[in-house]
Amino acid sequence: MKNIILVGMPGCGKSTVGVVLAKTLGMRFVDTDLIIQHRNRDVLQRLIERYGLKRFGEMEEEALLSVTETEDMVIATGGSAVFCGRGMDFLKQTGVCVYLDVPCEELKRRLKNIKTRGIAAPKGMTIEEIFAERRAYYDRYADIRVECSNKSIEEITEIIADSISDEEKR
Repeated sequence: MKNIILVGMPGCGKSTVGVVLAKTLGMRFVDTDLIIQHRNRDVLQRLIERYGLKRFGEMEEEALLSVTETEDMVIATGGSAVFCGRGMDFLKQTGVCVYLDVPCEELKRRLKNIKTRGIAAPKGMTIEEIFAERRAYYDRYADIRVECSNKSIEEITEIIADSISDEEKR
């Protein structure tokens, strides 16, 4: 099966859905945020603070480009990965990109720890502003868009699995 690349805002459930989806479909799972943390031996927030957004973006692109498996992998990307054009184009060659779309109000409830989570955005930027800036990029890369509001992880996983199956039949 082709790779499944998950994109969306921080807090939309890419990592959580990704693990369950990988288990459901018998695929491997990788989280590019964890690749960044492992390579740089620190958590995202401190990396952003230490190196700044420009260098963090380079780290993110390097992480995307390091995922060289071309099948049977669920890939959870960081929320700002869609700004890494070369990395996203590289991943899209290997699979189907799924945008986990969560309404901004729900994201605000989920992101109460925004100061420590490691969100790649200029200081002082609100969740609404981050969402407004990124939404067009998520739509641009998405082959499939899943509205995640009021759905369980299992329901979202089932929608993705069914959509991937439909996509592969085309």
